[in-house]
Amino acid sequence: MNFDDTPQEAEFRKVARAWIAANAPKHLEDELTNPKPGATRDGKLAESKAWQKKKAEGGWACLHWPKEYGGRGATPIERVIWQQEEGVYDKLSRPFAIGQGMCGPTVMAYASEALKQTYLPPLASGEKVWCQLFSEPAGGSDVAGLRTRAEKDGDDWIINGQKIWTSGAHYSDYGILITRTDPNVAKHKGLTMFFLDMKSEGVEVKPIKQANGMQEFNEVFFTNVRIPDSQRLGAVNDGWNVSLTTLMNERMSIGARVATGFPELFEFCSNLMLDDGVAIDNPDVRSKLASWAVKNSGLTYTSYRSISALSKGERPGPENSIGKLVSGMMMQDIATFAMDLQGAAGLLSGEDAAAGGEFQALLLSSPSMRIAGGTDEILRNIIAERVLGLPGDIRVDKNVPFNKIATKGR
Repeated sequence: MNFDDTPQEAEFRKVARAWIAANAPKHLEDELTNPKPGATRDGKLAESKAWQKKKAEGGWACLHWPKEYGGRGATPIERVIWQQEEGVYDKLSRPFAIGQGMCGPTVMAYASEALKQTYLPPLASGEKVWCQLFSEPAGGSDVAGLRTRAEKDGDDWIINGQKIWTSGAHYSDYGILITRTDPNVAKHKGLTMFFLDMKSEGVEVKPIKQANGMQEFNEVFFTNVRIPDSQRLGAVNDGWNVSLTTLMNERMSIGARVATGFPELFEFCSNLMLDDGVAIDNPDVRSKLASWAVKNSGLTYTSYRSISALSKGERPGPENSIGKLVSGMMMQDIATFAMDLQGAAGLLSGEDAAAGGEFQALLLSSPSMRIAGGTDEILRNIIAERVLGLPGDIRVDKNVPFNKIATKGR
C-alpha cells in the first residue's frame, strides 16, 4: 500500500494545518502535552467546548458527518489527516468522544430525519454532550443480561432500573439507553433502544470514585422516567441489533484513542540511567521496546481496515475488537515495565515520581480500559468467532426466555 498523500490529500493537509496554526488554543499546548496525573475528561470542559465550537464554525467538527448534521462530508482519509494535524489539541475533544463516536452514529442510523436535524448539530459543535447507558450491576460483561425495564404507557415509555460505569454521565446532556421491553423472549430479542434527556425527572447520577482518585464513571438510576416513543431508536424489541452499531463504533473509537504509553516509554528509556548506562542501550529494554513498537504499528495499520470499511459505507466490523484488546493490554504492560525500571522509586506517585508520575497514573487507569467497551474475554470471543470463524462458546441460556434464566446458583 502507498501511504503517501495524493495531491488532493496534500492540499487538504495544508489547509487543515494552516487553520489549526491560526486558531488552536496555544496557551493550553504545554498542559495538554504534559498533563498532570489524574487529569479527567471534564477537567477542561469549558475549554473543550470552546475549541469544539471554533472547529464547528470553521467547518472542522465531525469531519466525516454529512454537512446537514454539522459535519464536513469529508472522506475517512481526510478525517485521519485532520487527527494527525490536530495533534495534542485532540485531547480537548475527549468529552465528546462517546457522543460523536458512538451515540451520534447510532442516532444517524435509526432516528427520524427531524430528530437528526435537531440533535446532531449541537452534538457536533460540542454544545451538547452525550453518554452511553448500557452496563448494569447484575449484567457484568453481558450487555444482553440487562434488567432496566421500559413499559409502554400510551405514547410514552416508563423506565425503571439502574446503569453503572457510565462515563461522563455527570456532565452529559443526553444519553442513549438500552432497555428490556419483553422479558418473555430470549435475552437478545426483547431489548429496545432510546435516547433521553439526562435532566429528565427521575434520573439520578452518582459519581463513582476510582482507585486513582478520579471520578469519570457513574451510577445512573431511573425511577419512573418518562420517554416519548418518538425517541425510540429502531424497532421495538430490536435493540440488540441497534446496539451493535454503537458497540462496533465504540470499539473502533476506543482502540483508536487509547494512549498506550509507548511514545512516553520510549522517551523515558532514552533518558533514564540504569547501573550499566542509559536504559535504551540495555538489550533487554531494547527487546521490550521493539516488541511494543511492532504492536503499536499493528494497531495503526489495523485501524486502516476500519477506515477502508467506512470509506465503502460499511459498518465497522469485529476487527475493531483487535485494536481495543491489544491497546488495553499494552497500556497495562508498559506502565508496569516503566515502574519496574524505576525500582523502589516506582512506589512514589504524583509529581514526586519519575516522569511526573505518569506511568503510575497509567497503571491505575489501565484496568478500566480492559473492561470499558468490552472485557478482554468478550473481545477474544468476538475475534475467535467472528474474525477467525472458530466455534462459539457453549451457551446454556440460548433461546431461553429471559425471565426463565436462573439468577442464583446453589
